[in-house]
This record gives sequence, C-alpha cells and structure tokens, in this order.
Amino acid sequence: MKKIAVCPGSFDPITLGHLDIIKRGARVFDEILVVVLNNSSKKPLFTVEERCELIREATKDIPNIRVDFFSGLLMDYAKKQEASAILRGLRAVSDFEYEMQITAMNKKLVDEIDTFFVMTNNQFSFLSSSIVKEVARYGGNVKDLVPECVNSALKNKFKEPQA
Repeated sequence: MKKIAVCPGSFDPITLGHLDIIKRGARVFDEILVVVLNNSSKKPLFTVEERCELIREATKDIPNIRVDFFSGLLMDYAKKQEASAILRGLRAVSDFEYEMQITAMNKKLVDEIDTFFVMTNNQFSFLSSSIVKEVARYGGNVKDLVPECVNSALKNKFKEPQA
C-alpha cells in the first residue's frame, strides 16, 4: 500500500522552510499531498489558486508531490485521500505546544492517521510566511527565503501603482 502524507498549511506564501520540510518528507513517503488550507479567519495575500500554482512551480522537480486545497477538517480530507500520515514542520519549542494540541485532537478524530514532525533546518528556524510578507511589503530582499517564483510574485503584489 502506498504511504501518503498530507502536508497542510496556509502557504501564504510558500517559503524555503516549507520547501525543506516537503523535500525531506518526499524522501520518506511515496506521495506528499501539499494542501493549502482555506482559513476563513485569515486575510491572505495570495488567493488559494495562486498559492497552489506557486507551490506547483516550487515543487515541480519533486516527482511524488501533488498540490491540492480544501476547507474543513484536515482529518476528513486526509481520510478521503487515504493518507496514513500528516507531515508537519517544527521551527522552535514555541511551535510544539500548539502542534501537540492539534495532533491530539486529530488523533481523537481519526486514530489511524499519525502525525510526523520534522524539525526545520536551523537556517530556516526564524522563517515564517508572515515575516516574508512584511519584509517584502516594505521592499526588503527576500530572495534567499523563498523560491524564485514566490520572490517574483511578491514583487508583483507589492509593486507601486503605475501613474
């Protein structure tokens, strides 16, 4: 049976930290479903479709990646996709408590799907999509923090209006 892992996130936008987790997961699982969450409580910079396209572009060289989106309960989605695992990245100890609560609830909802945590590479431990957007919004250089397609997309989003 194929080992499928779901790697969920808002990915607004995908960063090199996310990409590191995805690549490492792709070496362990037969297939990784990178899934964009449509979180109604957040005001995203990129649409769900734009985020999916950026992820597809950033992961095009990884053959066992599939990109999708959903809203609702992650475990309902994972079960429908016949996934055996949820893949999550941890940046720091501060992430652990929140992730532990989510994992416990997910396990209660669907006992047969396990969560696997991957510690982020140290060079990305400070990195978040929020920080990237904030720096890019004010013209800062984020090219070493995001895939090239995202760097270009951020520049386009924050372009000065043409008079």
